[in-house]
Amino acid sequence: MHMIFRLIALLLSARKRPRISMLDAGTLPMRATLTDIDFAGHINNGMYFSIFDLGRFDLMFRSGVFRTIRKNGWTPVVQAETITFRKSVKFGTRFTQETLLLGADEKCIYFEQRIVVKGEIYARGYIATRMVSAKGPVPNEQIFAAAGVSLPLERELPQWLTRWREETALPGSRKPAPHRWIG
Repeated sequence: MHMIFRLIALLLSARKRPRISMLDAGTLPMRATLTDIDFAGHINNGMYFSIFDLGRFDLMFRSGVFRTIRKNGWTPVVQAETITFRKSVKFGTRFTQETLLLGADEKCIYFEQRIVVKGEIYARGYIATRMVSAKGPVPNEQIFAAAGVSLPLERELPQWLTRWREETALPGSRKPAPHRWIG
């Protein structure tokens, strides 16, 4: 719930910040607050994904794509995500959350997101996202067309990223996914 206040502040501040394209790298200045840290005094590992959510929303707000999403009744959702940590971000540390749309495949739109302190990467995540409507998943072609975005050829998605999503995916929501431990 604490992220809702940051999201509202982000929405209000996005109007004052420079507009960018969905294809630009979004930079969001932040500081590690009390609600971000755990008992070790650094940002909790799960909190990074919430911070990454803010980075993607900042990109959508500042590019104007969020209006298109709302107008069409779409909802952005995460399909898969992974993160790697390098250094801890301690309480009170100023950092930037960097977001870049990497590309898309037939199902997902992919982002690389980073936590950067004084020009140095502390954590990096890859997020596979989708848009859904009341009728189900929205095709990426429809999303990009409505947003007026065309991916440049040099934004070719790394093959390992698509393989990662496919190999770690759970069955679709209309298929059974019985709970059994292996072994």
